[in-house]
Amino acid sequence: MEIDSVAFQPHVGEDNRATILCATCGAPIVGNQGVAMCENCIRLNVDISEGIQRESSIHFCKGCERYLQPPQHWVSASLESKELLALCLKKLRGLTKVRLVDASFIWTEPHSKRIKLKIKIQDAFQSTYLLQTFEVEFVVVWTQCPDCAKTYTPNTWRACVQVRQKVSHKRTFLYLEQLILKHNAHKDCINIREVKDGLDFFYAQRNHAVKLCDFLAAVAPVKSQKSSELISQDIHTSTKSYKFTYSVELVPLCKDDLVCLPSKLAKSLGNIPQLLICTRVGSSVHLMDPNTLQVTEISNQVYWRDPFSTLADVTELKEYFILDIEPLGPTHGKFVLADVEVMRTSDNQQFTIRTHLGSILHAGDDALGFHLLDSNFNDPNFDALDNNKVPPVILVKKHYPRRKKKSRNWKLKRMGRDESDMLPRKQDQEKAERDYELFLQSLEEDTELRGTVALYKNPEAKEFKPANPDDMDMDDNQTEYGDDGPKIDVDELLDEFEEKMRMEDNMPTEDDAPPA
Repeated sequence: MEIDSVAFQPHVGEDNRATILCATCGAPIVGNQGVAMCENCIRLNVDISEGIQRESSIHFCKGCERYLQPPQHWVSASLESKELLALCLKKLRGLTKVRLVDASFIWTEPHSKRIKLKIKIQDAFQSTYLLQTFEVEFVVVWTQCPDCAKTYTPNTWRACVQVRQKVSHKRTFLYLEQLILKHNAHKDCINIREVKDGLDFFYAQRNHAVKLCDFLAAVAPVKSQKSSELISQDIHTSTKSYKFTYSVELVPLCKDDLVCLPSKLAKSLGNIPQLLICTRVGSSVHLMDPNTLQVTEISNQVYWRDPFSTLADVTELKEYFILDIEPLGPTHGKFVLADVEVMRTSDNQQFTIRTHLGSILHAGDDALGFHLLDSNFNDPNFDALDNNKVPPVILVKKHYPRRKKKSRNWKLKRMGRDESDMLPRKQDQEKAERDYELFLQSLEEDTELRGTVALYKNPEAKEFKPANPDDMDMDDNQTEYGDDGPKIDVDELLDEFEEKMRMEDNMPTEDDAPPA
């Protein structure tokens, strides 16, 4: 049975619905809509924004540049940002009764204390959807937040972190300052004060101080203690106000220090020799025997259970000249065991010793090391050693002959801090400048250390002009060292505008630990 395919043609009849004339413009409209105006007249005569504020105020703190989010929360927001737009829309009464379609800023002078918004809303009126655009003006009222108000009272801080290290230099804190700046760990700090043996960090909230303590524990072996002081007490409501102080002590060990372990501790660490060199201080202390390349690692708990101090630091290094060197074969990482013949530059006294710098030193180089022959250390562990097992010299690192130059092509960021009540003496200022210069030199020499800090281009660096015309062929990185000296490439330096992209609060790893 076949069926013919016939196209369906719907019947289009006349609209028999009754029509009336619009009461405003006279246009014919359907009369069963319940309204006597056409859609165009409804859009012109009905105001769907009725009941929404057209003027309002917003409170702004000039001290910390934050806006008040009622009832008591203060938020940071830049001009014409999404955060400020959301804050302004929340303050408008009646905006929840309609549907918000779009909102944007209208440009105003930054000093006019006015913020204008262009808002587009939608609402249903009878059988018609209406769209309307209108402007809202906010008056910026300058006020003072409670945190800024506390700065004018004695109770300016609620928690304090006292970081201390009992050493004779500031290299550890110089490196710690760069780590704090890199990871933005000081963003909640209201003040930083420099004291004799360390730094004091002041916070308005206790949890911010705890975060700094956790940061320090992640980058160095530390020992912390907590104390609290009662400030005020309300006997009627049993509410109390405390001040909290956290004492954080760093291990008094730094990179390139000479240590002598207690006999019991050395036996528990695989029977390692007692006389060692500190190669790195991370979340644990890394030590090496320069005569055998044997290494060990001392954790935070093990050190504070049986603490020990250094025999000598980098300020006691002597300069030696390498006469001859012969690698022996054993290696550990970048270190190679070798026999070396050295001569002390001060009196031309020669020694034949064993060193771990076989891959770094060559005949004719200069090196820095500790002179142990006929040395007197006030340490019971060193006095108990057999004199036949103590080498006359222990080399620590290669020494680069330096030349005077005006400025470096890179620089470091520094934190703003307050000095103690007593002004530093002239010799203390000279010592601080010397420690800072040693820290800069260690950054130039150690690539691993340089990778954990942020170096910036120095636009104020002046071109080096040597007095000897034969040195004119040296580039900028060779102005202070020889041709084989350490160099900092321009690719390792950051521009000033790249700093904001790096201000993320990431917890550091063991690779970011202070070596100094």
